[in-house]
Amino acid sequence: MTADTKVALVTGVGRRRSIGAAMALGLARDGWDLILNYWTPYDQRLGLEASPDDPESIAAECRKLGAAVELAAGDLSDPAVPAELVTAALCLGPVRGLVMSHCESVDSSILSTSVQSWDRHFAVNSRATWLLIKAFAEQLPVVEHGEVGGRIVALTSDHTVHNLPYGASKGALDRIVTAAAVELADRGVRANVVNPGPIDTGWMDESIRQWGTSATPAGRLGTAEDTANLVRFLFSDAGSWINGQVLHSNGGFKVG
Repeated sequence: MTADTKVALVTGVGRRRSIGAAMALGLARDGWDLILNYWTPYDQRLGLEASPDDPESIAAECRKLGAAVELAAGDLSDPAVPAELVTAALCLGPVRGLVMSHCESVDSSILSTSVQSWDRHFAVNSRATWLLIKAFAEQLPVVEHGEVGGRIVALTSDHTVHNLPYGASKGALDRIVTAAAVELADRGVRANVVNPGPIDTGWMDESIRQWGTSATPAGRLGTAEDTANLVRFLFSDAGSWINGQVLHSNGGFKVG
């Protein structure tokens, strides 16, 4: 560990084919040491493409890029886990980056959503976001006016119809993160939300791929690397003037 060590906590890095994995690799290329959070039972419950060794494989690739990396399994529906993750990250040095790509996403609508599902979506997507930011901010010192002390990026989505608790809890996430840009200004926090649009991380069938491509003026589906590139910019000195924003990085994708 040196005086210029940069440490970031990245959540939602359980599968090789995920936006979280691409962001971890991108930050490793940019010199960030990483603690990578994942929760295999969620990935298994959804049945998406994954291998048991995916977290370690991602970590190993980040290490090959020169990053110090620790893995930290943890269910973010447990309110104790966010602070535990930040504490674990401090073993690598002061934590100056927080990337939240974890989520609970199980399709249901107004008539079919259960209270249990609603509560779990809000616990993972909203409450854990608040508690991660809280724990992150508590270990940041107050800085000189205008200095960047920490960077936060969270992933969001506009998908709400027939995915009601997911979309509603992501809407809450947006407000939590943009509030952090103001409330944590004395700690020099830059906090932004990124909406990546439809990214095929294993959940799309061919009809959805065709629909998503036709609805995107840029002429193709987005990739996990497209999102990672924006996050890398926001975590760079060049991106420091962007703060408190909900950014759409989606090739012009629109619904309708």
